[in-house]
Amino acid sequence: MPTLAGVKVLKLPTTELRESVRWYRRVFGAEPVLEFPDIEDGVIRGVALELPDADCGIALREAPEQAAGVRGFNLAVWSVEGLSDIEAWAAHLDKLGIPHSPTITATQGWMLIFSDPDGIEHHLYTREGHGLDMGHEPRAGRTPAPGAWD
Repeated sequence: MPTLAGVKVLKLPTTELRESVRWYRRVFGAEPVLEFPDIEDGVIRGVALELPDADCGIALREAPEQAAGVRGFNLAVWSVEGLSDIEAWAAHLDKLGIPHSPTITATQGWMLIFSDPDGIEHHLYTREGHGLDMGHEPRAGRTPAPGAWD
């Protein structure tokens, strides 16, 4: 089987492109590197953003119907090192006035959840594990039984 080298860009639909670009700049420190005019009318309806200290970027595309379709869903789980990073993100979001979840003790690490202007959820998840057995929790991940997905 051929291999993958990683994720180049996460493409997200948006209702209002300019508002979303501003939000991703404020929240993630993303910087626009490319813009994409629409073929039919030349209006800019897409922007590629570079994320500092990340191996992938974000591409925003003005697509209101698609944005509505993924409202309340998480399309990406962003990786942070440890619990102190989750706490730093919570403080950053508080400073920006962006609502977020409390710190969640998730299946393997800690998590923080917040949403963009279109209601697309972003999950921050620690690489550092907490070492707790969360198998008893209703939504916790678990190891599949042998052959379960054959």
